[in-house]
Amino acid sequence: MTPIDDLKDVLGRSPELFPHGLDAGKDSISFVRLTRSDYAAASFLDARVLTPQSAGRTIPWPQVAAGIEAAQLAEHCAFIFHIGHVGSTLLSRLIGAHPGALALREPLLLRTFTELHSTPAAQPRTWRPEEFEARLSGCLKLLSRTFDGGQIAVLKATSFVSEFAAALLSRSSRPRAVMMYVSAESHMATILGGPNSRQEAKLLAPDRWQRLYRRMGRESHQLAPRGEGEMLALGWACETSALARAAAANAARVLKIDFERFLAEPEPVLAAAFRHLGIEAAASAVASILAGPDMRRYSKAPEYAYDAALRHAVLNEARAAHGAEIQRGLAWLDRAAEQFAVVREALVFAA
Repeated sequence: MTPIDDLKDVLGRSPELFPHGLDAGKDSISFVRLTRSDYAAASFLDARVLTPQSAGRTIPWPQVAAGIEAAQLAEHCAFIFHIGHVGSTLLSRLIGAHPGALALREPLLLRTFTELHSTPAAQPRTWRPEEFEARLSGCLKLLSRTFDGGQIAVLKATSFVSEFAAALLSRSSRPRAVMMYVSAESHMATILGGPNSRQEAKLLAPDRWQRLYRRMGRESHQLAPRGEGEMLALGWACETSALARAAAANAARVLKIDFERFLAEPEPVLAAAFRHLGIEAAASAVASILAGPDMRRYSKAPEYAYDAALRHAVLNEARAAHGAEIQRGLAWLDRAAEQFAVVREALVFAA
């Protein structure tokens, strides 16, 4: 067989050869071999999925494109978009527990395409629109592959990929999406409840300010955040407004899930998610999935116990310790909403 025939057979057989990364400068795709159990275990399909034993290969894009075409791969996947720290990994694991879904958590390719789309001038290579589209379509076809017939690949994105959600949802394949969020108050309490999430929010703040600033569309320096509460409010407004705009343009194919409501009523919310994604799930199957271990462990690190009661306790401790900062953040949102439609849209989306 020719190299293209060989690649066609490998790509068309299963998703075992996973497209891990896109090197824009070299115009190549790096692949790594993942088993069915590797997909199920991985909380992140980025550098963290690699081990010293990982078997991989890097292939120039023209060869990958020829293999995709020869294998007649189709772009057919669904998405989970979210604002961060709102149970998206948990929902992905629960959906992936159903035989009708293959859950992929935070594939690096989605982040790369978001960055290329948002800041093309800062990237090592700038493609013409048709070149960018060819690589995006090809990679989505690769990510749409499943192990079993009748399955759908459900791609849980990294939070800032919400910036690219509107473009992904507008594709001709008409993908469906679940969007996860919580109220601003709940989100700030969640972040303030853990030192790691507070540090992460601080690191992400400059990028979030720039993204929100672009959506505001006019001078807003007077709203530059001062203090942690305002910084967290800005982060919530940035990510939630991205979801709000993507949902407004694609309402029929978007299911909104408030994580607080999910925790209060998990069975009807999970059942609704399955229906929305076109996955047949009887009530008994939903109940069985929820009775499994996922609801009682920390989804990003399943070796740790974690459940709704513990989360509630952590949030209440954060509210008691950081109530003043939370109030400052909420006041910042009120001021921003008076001046900017995007912040009002975020508040309406999460109402």
